[in-house]
Amino acid sequence: MKIVIATGGTGGHIYPATALADKLISDDKNNEIVFIGNCDRMEAQEIPKLGYRFIGIKAAKFNSNKHKLQAVNTLYKAYKECCELLKDFKPDIVIGFGGYVTVPVIMAAVKLKIKTVIHEQNSLPGLANRTLSHFVNKVVICYDSAGNYFPKNKVELLGNPRESSAMDFVKNEYIFEQYGLDCSKKTILIVMGSLGSASVSSKMLTILEQLKGKDYNVLYVSGKNNYQYMKDNFKDSNNVKVVDYIDQFNIAGNCSLVISRGGATSACEYMALGIPTIIIPSPFVTNNHQYYNAKAMFDAGAAHLLEEKDLSVENTVSLIDNLMNDQQKLHEMSLAAKKMAHPQAAYDMIDLIKRLVGKK
Repeated sequence: MKIVIATGGTGGHIYPATALADKLISDDKNNEIVFIGNCDRMEAQEIPKLGYRFIGIKAAKFNSNKHKLQAVNTLYKAYKECCELLKDFKPDIVIGFGGYVTVPVIMAAVKLKIKTVIHEQNSLPGLANRTLSHFVNKVVICYDSAGNYFPKNKVELLGNPRESSAMDFVKNEYIFEQYGLDCSKKTILIVMGSLGSASVSSKMLTILEQLKGKDYNVLYVSGKNNYQYMKDNFKDSNNVKVVDYIDQFNIAGNCSLVISRGGATSACEYMALGIPTIIIPSPFVTNNHQYYNAKAMFDAGAAHLLEEKDLSVENTVSLIDNLMNDQQKLHEMSLAAKKMAHPQAAYDMIDLIKRLVGKK
């Protein structure tokens, strides 16, 4: 098959897309994949590093109030460019993984009568996917609640392709040695995204001080933007360490508890790995969608929901202590997380793609 994947803007859109691409190549080495994304966002660097062909275009937020006419003009030019790109490549199917860059790509595919699928990672869909859902053949979702925003006859609850990576995960009981931590103790991972969070880091200073000397380890990932601030204001102890960056999937899979933002891709990885979580949703994202991701996990018993406004020393330390000293509760949360997961997501999406294009 010849497949175009449109994605961009954030890792939450990019990594599910590349996870699907990896499985498509594993399924059939003759599959040809081309990625289309923003020419000036992270996908322009990250996707070529993985060995995939990438075409960068200039897109714009079509719901932006500022410079709206300019944005519409930019989108129209991108749409015309995508029409030519698709005519040249002649894909069997075009798949959109979110971000405003997917709009011109998907609409060009619709115009050319090419089969289309969009993937929605969040429980509360964004405007781009809600709009595109009326034109595409199928919409793949990860949360039941997301289905309320799309045409019912198009929705497929298959999950996030990143979840399929959990099927190959193997625990490493010595993985924390590299940080100077006692591997015989349970470990908590605290991570607020690859860049970190300045607002959370400032509150975490006192919280981390209170966690020193506990009978469990704490690995705090500051993010590159906040690392110097944390190192200037916090001194590591035997059980509490601050680092700037980690291999999140592999580290999280070896932890007893993760404290994290509510990004959709991270959340789905925790579900697939069966990791109990405390979710601190970012209040700065569009439509507060991280809160709704966290709420879905909380309602299922897979996570605790702790809003940033409630991130006090007393609340947070008490919650952490209660969970880390209650193995039964951690076990129940782990089972609830796995129950929400879709470890076959990538393979189920491939089956859907084959059905749409008429492949057995």
